[in-house]
Amino acid sequence: RAEVADFDNPAALAALVDDIAPDVVVNAAAWTAVDAAQSHRDAAFRVNAEAPGVLARACAARGARLVHYSTDYVFDGRSTRPYREDDPPSPLGVYGASKLAGEEAIRASGARHAILRTAWVYSGDGDNFLTRMLRLAASRDELRVVDDQIGTPTPAALVADVTARVL
Repeated sequence: RAEVADFDNPAALAALVDDIAPDVVVNAAAWTAVDAAQSHRDAAFRVNAEAPGVLARACAARGARLVHYSTDYVFDGRSTRPYREDDPPSPLGVYGASKLAGEEAIRASGARHAILRTAWVYSGDGDNFLTRMLRLAASRDELRVVDDQIGTPTPAALVADVTARVL
């Protein structure tokens, strides 16, 4: 059963978890506007840190498992090798800091959990880098994109498959 929750109102999350009594919660909700988070710090932290903490504590109280999606933005991007889960985080901006605070709140909650750090998630649907570039390529002769970022594009289907395996 899927439910819609208002992550801008974290207090309501615990009541929702109590109401539906799940065995598993998969949290894919997030404030993902990376640049806008800089000027909307409180909202980013409410959605990315406070709400996951509330959700995790509610899961812990019920014995429910929690899968939470985080981000590679918890790192500063300066590594010369792929990051490992035990590398020390060092977020550069509000978005990464808010996601890291969410991870920390989940770990402190006592809930059985898995935190999956995703990056550059794409599919053929929705608004993502792949669909945006395909749309722009169809209407322009030349595309200009940043050339100072390194990442691993991740198919949404792979995220779903890994989530199912974790559960």
